Amino acid sequence: MGSITTDIWTGLAFCTRLPLKAGSASTGDGLAQATWTFPLIGLLVGLCAAFIYWIAAGLDLLPFVSATLAILAALLLTGALHEDGLADTVDGFGGRTRERKLEIMRDSRTDTYGVCALVLSFMLRAGALASLVEPGLVAVALIAAHAGGRATMPVLMLVLPRARQDGLSADAGKPPLGSVIAAAMLGILALVLCLGPATALVATLLVTAAIALMAWLSDREIGGQTGDVLGAVEQVSEILILLVAAAML
Repeated sequence: MGSITTDIWTGLAFCTRLPLKAGSASTGDGLAQATWTFPLIGLLVGLCAAFIYWIAAGLDLLPFVSATLAILAALLLTGALHEDGLADTVDGFGGRTRERKLEIMRDSRTDTYGVCALVLSFMLRAGALASLVEPGLVAVALIAAHAGGRATMPVLMLVLPRARQDGLSADAGKPPLGSVIAAAMLGILALVLCLGPATALVATLLVTAAIALMAWLSDREIGGQTGDVLGAVEQVSEILILLVAAAML
């Protein structure tokens, strides 16, 4: 139980901006071991976002406005960690050489490609949530998307080597196989419970394809994965799950 509590605490400290002190477990082997908790942290983020949507809907705000506020709540809770990874990855992959790509990804400034990726991400997510309208449907879609999206990161950490020797992903290292399997199972379980078996199957297939595509692109472009790439695969998976939910629920 002590190990489980430590892992959850580490996952919360890493994946959110809650004022927690994770200690030395927030890096290295401790973080790699705790990757199984990422879907659980996603569940928490999804619940918080769903609560904000419920309040906004209760105030008779338009569904798109309510959806935007729900996304804002998730951004504030996570510090836009994964959105930053998406923007940096899209910017970086536009570079000419591997070294230049990694240099761009490390740059804190966001370029045109990154801005466009973020705008599209926000629009797709808000549009998908707004199309669901009902707070109950929005809640299950948000929980599924945030839990399922975060379950993809340990998988990519396992199958791809580190593209650089420093940074968030490099510090964590390769997660244990057991942690990756647990994260994947928790992510799939969240999809099934929230969306139903048929919708969950479609979402799982699309997310699996997204992981494979991101793995291929990252290996080709920079020779592995970084923390930014992990954020990007989470964002792509989250968007896909929301779109599937909007189409099938």
